[in-house]
Amino acid sequence: MKIILLGPPGGGKGTQASLMKERYNVPHISTGDIFRTNIKNKTELGKLAESYISQGALVPDSVTIDLVRDRITWEDCKNGFILDGFPRNVAQADALATMTDLDAALLIDQKYDVIIPRLAGRRACKECGETLHIDWLNGKDVCPKCGGEIYQRSDDKEEVIMERLKNYESQTAPLIAYYKDKNLLKVVNATNTVEDTFELVKNILED
Repeated sequence: MKIILLGPPGGGKGTQASLMKERYNVPHISTGDIFRTNIKNKTELGKLAESYISQGALVPDSVTIDLVRDRITWEDCKNGFILDGFPRNVAQADALATMTDLDAALLIDQKYDVIIPRLAGRRACKECGETLHIDWLNGKDVCPKCGGEIYQRSDDKEEVIMERLKNYESQTAPLIAYYKDKNLLKVVNATNTVEDTFELVKNILED
């Protein structure tokens, strides 16, 4: 099973990928995780990626492509993978097509008026790293798990969210037409609960 996940930031791709990983026993690979692993292990590609990330710049396609090319050769990918966050644009999609065949491009389709308050209300704990939402905190300002201080990540501020959605529209949304042309696109309406959305995912993948 070789799947890529498409959809706007905050649309629920990561949640669905975790459920898919558990059910189908294939790795969930996000580009963020690949960057962090390579930086931590001080690989040459990791050092290169860090030189861009530390300056707040986007990692160039060539570096990202090489990292993904390496990652999908690992032993845990022998039965497939779920790619999340790659490809981000048509150039990356063309590069991926030279590495492997895909079974499907799953679009986790979510409305922006759901995404914006969801992300803007997200908080994180400085101590344990737990991700929370202000709706769950009932006015408290400490982590219910460990009592640590909670804060809002810079990329969860509303003006940053709007910028991320704008980048998605210009760079990543064209992949919807790209994979539709290849008859690989499958659309999942994610407006219902996580469980209902996963039922739709299973119906598509197990059809």
